[in-house]
Amino acid sequence: MEQIKVLAFDTFGTVTDWHTGVSAALARIFPALDAAQVALEWRLRYSPALAEVESGARPWTLLDDLHRTELDAVLRENHGIVASAAQLDEAVHAWHVIPGWPDAADAIARLKSRYTVTALSNGNVALLTEMAKHNGFAWDFVGGADLWRHYKPAPEVYLGIAELFGVRPAEVLMVATHASDLAAARSCGLRTAYVERPREWGPVDKPEQRDPLDLHHATGMDDLADQLGC
Repeated sequence: MEQIKVLAFDTFGTVTDWHTGVSAALARIFPALDAAQVALEWRLRYSPALAEVESGARPWTLLDDLHRTELDAVLRENHGIVASAAQLDEAVHAWHVIPGWPDAADAIARLKSRYTVTALSNGNVALLTEMAKHNGFAWDFVGGADLWRHYKPAPEVYLGIAELFGVRPAEVLMVATHASDLAAARSCGLRTAYVERPREWGPVDKPEQRDPLDLHHATGMDDLADQLGC
């Protein structure tokens, strides 16, 4: 672990409880709908939308704008609802203020005492900054996708954070609750740590995955801090 200098954290699901936060906002904005189900439908359009941007099928677009377009489509196609601009704006903003998991803020502060800690997210910098202020995440740096105009799992994001901090990829520990994110990071030479978040998808069970290629497997961020000696 003497090699590790930078801890780079996925945000949606790893440090924040997006399903609870987004469901609460949708329930307030669209009280006639099953908010938990709409939140899942919305999230399922996330990865395909990012992939379209990375493939060139869509031009570079901020996550806020992708979120807005995809929610509009979910409401129209799945529920026959044409939302107002104000309703869409309020729903998209919910991603800026989703609650952190109970262990997240304290663990970030602990880890910061020994390592450089940064968000490394597909969220844009403005979104992630507001998220950090809302939850008390004491990041040293906010690594948003708009810095590189690429979305994970594009190599430009993982290699870009190492370049910004002037370290080798192997000196960066990517922390996430998504095995695909970690696999992509490892393919770029980063080390990886998996954090269990069994309730990330709310009522839908999420099987946690153990991969021997991960340097650490933690039951939470507090457990990760313990493992890293903080």
